[in-house]
Amino acid sequence: MTAGKTGKQDREARHSGIRILRERLRALYLGTGRGALRFQLAIAVVDLAIILFFLAGPYLTARNTYLAVDYTVAGVIALELVARGLVAQKPLRWLMRPMTLVDIAILATLLFPAMFSNFAFLRALRIWSLSQSRMFGILVARLGGRAYEDIIRAVINFVTFLFLVTGFVYTAFFYQDSGINGFVDALYFTVATITTTGFGDITLPGTLGKLTSIVTMIFGISLFVRLAQAIVRPYKVTFPCPQCGLMRHDADAVHCKACGQVLNIPDEGS
Repeated sequence: MTAGKTGKQDREARHSGIRILRERLRALYLGTGRGALRFQLAIAVVDLAIILFFLAGPYLTARNTYLAVDYTVAGVIALELVARGLVAQKPLRWLMRPMTLVDIAILATLLFPAMFSNFAFLRALRIWSLSQSRMFGILVARLGGRAYEDIIRAVINFVTFLFLVTGFVYTAFFYQDSGINGFVDALYFTVATITTTGFGDITLPGTLGKLTSIVTMIFGISLFVRLAQAIVRPYKVTFPCPQCGLMRHDADAVHCKACGQVLNIPDEGS
């Protein structure tokens, strides 16, 4: 009887400890206080350092310390995944989110580099993952760049695609007779293909090479056009209309363009 009671108390203590840990993590990840913002900023800095490591990866693989850094980064990403899983209200739904799946795929390439080396190009998606985070929007707003947030996101999407394709070309065609002798050659080919310049000094062999070029041109041009639209498009604020739900309005709008509802858009003043 006493043993059963003790076991029940131990389980309750463990559940209580997990609950307290989840509450503390939620306060750090979702809070708006000074301490929470500092923590979120630190996470963003770590994520940025990881991205820089990924971009420099092709030039560091020959160094003796590369694997040590690789597994350290894997540990950081694993801890972050566990923390975000504890923070999530619905862990199963969180697990199926694109950002979570991207991080899991990246973690696999870090933990098993020999097995998943051909998928290392997926690490470039970490740039996109960071741009979708809540902290990114807070940082942009605090730096006074809210008016340029759409442009910044369009640039990040374009850069992510650029390095994603470059990484794929590098891993898929490096050992073939394609003229790809290094990461810079792969980047050069990608830029020439996206801009449809096509100098022709580097061409990808076989059906896979042709399909890669076609997909790169189609998606690259689309992202380039979206970037141009974001630059020339007038600045709009995100504010849900209480009547029809329209989200995007002119910064000085008084009425909703869709339904005419009077709007009370917060303004810091001039």
